[in-house]
Amino acid sequence: MMGLFGETKKDPKVLVTEWTREIRKQERQIERQINGIKREQLKVERSLKDSAKKGDKDVCKILAKEILQSRKGVNKMYTTKAHLNSIEMQMKNQAASVRVSGALSKSADVMKSMNSLLKVQEVSATMQAMSKEMMKAGIIEEMMEDSMGAMDDDEELDEAADEEVEKVIAEITKGKLSAMPSIERHELEEPGPSVEVEEDDMTARLAALRS
Repeated sequence: MMGLFGETKKDPKVLVTEWTREIRKQERQIERQINGIKREQLKVERSLKDSAKKGDKDVCKILAKEILQSRKGVNKMYTTKAHLNSIEMQMKNQAASVRVSGALSKSADVMKSMNSLLKVQEVSATMQAMSKEMMKAGIIEEMMEDSMGAMDDDEELDEAADEEVEKVIAEITKGKLSAMPSIERHELEEPGPSVEVEEDDMTARLAALRS
């Protein structure tokens, strides 16, 4: 199809088909990521249970934070999948519009979902390319990327409330850890250990659990 100044434009039907195919591909990738995160989370939960049996609450807290991070990651992926699904549904509306009028129509819903997906690292590059095509096709207007984006996961972890960590530990261990004696550092180490020694000890304990 020839546009202004000799520019070749794709058939609207072809565009909708290509976008729908790409959206479905991204949905499958997100689902695989969700399953991968859940598998790793189960491993961490088993490690936490093992640490709880030993009364090692320091390690349990670290593992509980990992579980919190995993859950936040899964929730983020489900939100991303919901936005992708919303765009896929809108593509069906666009296909109907093409059949009736032979042209694509502007959609505020697509623009809203695309704007949210641009902030998701896992699909950002694909969505940027697709948004440019949709702008040319007249479905969405030019969007400004949010430079702030989402809070970094590590920062979120640092700010995780102790109460939430304790809730995860209680949930995974069914409240058994609180009834067991905890391993206190002053019982295991000589007075005045260096920070490096403490970190090496904790790393070794975590590695032993995962081996």
